[in-house]
Amino acid sequence: MKKFVFASVLALASVSLLSPPAMHAQDSDQITIKDPTEYNAYTTAITQTDAKAQVAALETFLQNYPQSVVKKAVLVLLLDTYFQKLQDPDHTLSAASRVLQLDPSNSEAILFSVVIKKSQCQHSVDPKTGSLTDPQPCDDAVALAQKGLTLTKPAGTPDADWKKYTDAALPIFHSTIATASAYKKDFKTAIAEYRAELMLYTDDQSKTAGLSDTLQLAQAYVQPGPSKDLVQASWFYARVWDYAPDAFKGKIEPELERWYKKYHGGLDGLDDLKKKAAVTTFPPGTFKIDPAKTPAEQIHATLVTTTDWNTLALEDKETVLAVGSQEDRDKLWALMKDKQTPVPGVVISATASVINIAVTADAKDAKIADFVVNLKTPLADKEIPKAGDEFKLQPAAELDATYDSYTQIPATDTSAASAQIVLKDGSIQEAEKKKPATPAHKPSAAHHTPAAH
Repeated sequence: MKKFVFASVLALASVSLLSPPAMHAQDSDQITIKDPTEYNAYTTAITQTDAKAQVAALETFLQNYPQSVVKKAVLVLLLDTYFQKLQDPDHTLSAASRVLQLDPSNSEAILFSVVIKKSQCQHSVDPKTGSLTDPQPCDDAVALAQKGLTLTKPAGTPDADWKKYTDAALPIFHSTIATASAYKKDFKTAIAEYRAELMLYTDDQSKTAGLSDTLQLAQAYVQPGPSKDLVQASWFYARVWDYAPDAFKGKIEPELERWYKKYHGGLDGLDDLKKKAAVTTFPPGTFKIDPAKTPAEQIHATLVTTTDWNTLALEDKETVLAVGSQEDRDKLWALMKDKQTPVPGVVISATASVINIAVTADAKDAKIADFVVNLKTPLADKEIPKAGDEFKLQPAAELDATYDSYTQIPATDTSAASAQIVLKDGSIQEAEKKKPATPAHKPSAAHHTPAAH
């Protein structure tokens, strides 16, 4: 799943020096250290002003007094210092693990661990393939995030402090589960979790704090599978475009236009979508984008305005037979069947009795035969056209034949739907086939062939 650079810019923006009372169960007025030496070591450690000196003193204290009554308080302070002052992920995880051994529901240890594990998860993705090289960090991050979502307010914690924590932590937990799920191609879960995250923000907050994951939500909606929804994707791409830094708008807009056009068939209405998406994070329940007409609908609209279908170009007739409605195909084929027609195009292959020829531009590009001409009279060996020879209409039709049957060829991942038309009673009116232009040179006598009839 493609990631944009700015998607991680605000990843830690909501983790800002959190210290809810729930994280500090051993307050100073509850601590009684009877041993003076231990008390002095504790006081010295917690009053250090230099972060590195403080973690060293705290680690030493824990080594010297592993059963201290203030062990949990020291570990929590150690955790805070490693994460928020030193930004040391490895030591933060170590401290968090020790905190969780004493307090399995410690909210701070869970939050900081999730932030770091999510980063490790993101760095476990092969940038070339988008696949996880090591799923363990993602699994660990999800397990901790899911645990974080089940936490309840500890007794004695003021509501305002708990709200401060949950406002920061819950979006991170949902984002982590969503990110890991997207890497595992579980886009249904990713979409649900990204949406759950964005619901925690106000519309104003989502312009910044939730913008990177709004982009990831848009990208999740365009992935193949049952969760693919180009209407929702277009909305969230537009929302991101509205509030992305200018440096990133040029990268986001092509994606927005691509998926909007793929669904709608054109870019009309896109400016109105951008305006609507700028107002609210989520589209209103009445929001819709008119889908593009199907190829059959587009063809029918053209046929309705065509007075005489016999005047349609050969390429257009093939398009009708390829993707038109059954009614339009039947009506056109009734006009074509057993009628003689010139067959201009490039020879793909030929025998004495059959010429396989590419008539439409797509067939020529793909070098496949969309017309099969069965000749009325077999050709002599020297008269058989070569691959690359070209039959033209001017100055006179060089290849004529009569419509006999056709077969629809369904679309594939690499080619559009088409039709192969079979003709009978073919004849070459002029054997001098016109070949594609080649570098100018003086032809030898061997290049001249007698006219065939």
